[in-house]
Amino acid sequence: MPDPAFADTAIAPEPGRLRRAGSAIGSAGRALFDLVLPPVCMACRQPVAVADALCADCWSRLTLIDKPYCARLGIPFSYDLGEGALSAEAIADPPPFERARAAAVFDDVARDIVHGFKYRDHTEHVRLMARLMARAGRELLMEADVIVPVPLHRWRLWRRRFNQAALLGAEISRLAGVAFDPLILHRIRATQHQVGLTGSERDRNVRGAFRVPAERRPAVAGKRVLLIDDVLTSGATVKASTRALLRGGAQSVDVLVFARVVGKETGII
Repeated sequence: MPDPAFADTAIAPEPGRLRRAGSAIGSAGRALFDLVLPPVCMACRQPVAVADALCADCWSRLTLIDKPYCARLGIPFSYDLGEGALSAEAIADPPPFERARAAAVFDDVARDIVHGFKYRDHTEHVRLMARLMARAGRELLMEADVIVPVPLHRWRLWRRRFNQAALLGAEISRLAGVAFDPLILHRIRATQHQVGLTGSERDRNVRGAFRVPAERRPAVAGKRVLLIDDVLTSGATVKASTRALLRGGAQSVDVLVFARVVGKETGII
């Protein structure tokens, strides 16, 4: 008679075996996919060794943001001004959110990554972008109760087919283990594209465009919200989103983006 223990393992492999088998199948599938469509750099589209990566040249030119930076806006400083130092922008015009952090400066490489993701359907970019964002926002993620993406209006979502902020938020939630709720914040009216608008025009464009629906208020009441977007330019969109979240009952709002514009040129995206 067959040994009962052997029979059990023959019928239902142990979890370790299943994981190893799944990993082997996944690796074989990726190898076949890479043979048909070789991986390319996320920015310059030149061949690279692995998918969802940058080539050595583009990686060296991507400007990641590390301390020292403005404690409120995350704007990088050229030298250390001390713990809690604020930029002139944060002092002159304090934002409604508590803190903003960005993984990278919006330079040529970051622009290529974002535009490929946002406008050319390279949704595979989300994996590297989210990892870099989680690194840049680790202090925010440690204190966050819920991750909320900046929403698209339903007609723009229908045309684009995905919300880039929601994809980033979902992946960051998976990496950090923080709850993700893409339905808390709604964009209640269509706005024109922010590209080419001045800072004041951007503010007017998104003023009153967001709302927390009454039925979603219990999900945000008293919560520390981490608001996710792809790029921070003038800050008009995240400021309007933050005000809506605070009116909806949020305790506080922090902002995490992949890239931010550094300097006065905010109409370039």
